[in-house]
Amino acid sequence: MNIHILTLFPDFFKGFLESSILARAIKRGIVNIRIVNIRDFAFDKHRSCDDYTYGGGPGMVLKPEPVSRALESVKKGNERVIYTTPSGKLFNQEMAEELSRESDLIILCGRYEGVDQRIIDMYVTDEVSIGDYILSGGEIAAEVIVDSTVRVVKGVINDVSLKEESLENGLLEYPQYTRPEVFRENRVPPVLLSGNHEEIRKWRLRKSIEKTLRVRPEIIERRKREGKLPEEILEIVREIKSKGVNNETDKGN
Repeated sequence: MNIHILTLFPDFFKGFLESSILARAIKRGIVNIRIVNIRDFAFDKHRSCDDYTYGGGPGMVLKPEPVSRALESVKKGNERVIYTTPSGKLFNQEMAEELSRESDLIILCGRYEGVDQRIIDMYVTDEVSIGDYILSGGEIAAEVIVDSTVRVVKGVINDVSLKEESLENGLLEYPQYTRPEVFRENRVPPVLLSGNHEEIRKWRLRKSIEKTLRVRPEIIERRKREGKLPEEILEIVREIKSKGVNNETDKGN
């Protein structure tokens, strides 16, 4: 998989590309990430990449000339071009999995008041936001998108580990415990020590559902509308709702 990230601040990504899972994926040749400095494509003596907005108003806008040159330096065909912007479609796990199946991605990091609309009209295939809040620039959003996407690329992470992660089946992850068995008079739930794998599975599933209903109920509602929740999960959801969703934090009963 090839990913090109276009930015005014290439140094922002140095530590990100040298750490953890991402660094290993790059070293193993599973993914190739290239950082493109948009300023290298600004040909005036000040290497300026922004200007005042037509029609008035605060802030600056990324100029179309250097951005288009930067895009055309890496765009060879029908690659998806993602523009990070607060006004884009909300990024989620499904989008990460969708993008992971692409062989080539181009990510344009938004800055200031945004990029000239003609760039969006001419090049961008996906306007993407990572949340309903404003960042200083699109670099952080680009890192989120890259990290979430690369980790589900085939061969980057063990398939079993991916299956057990949060948001599998549209649920938040169940509580996790490790040694010691007793910590400040708080015990690990007995079922996790039982060795009964089916009972452990059921306990974890129920805890996942309880947490999702309490913290992110919209996830379950959306999956229900899409018909993507198995009957076992739907039965537990109905049971929990009939008793009322517990607003307390998970205690691992």
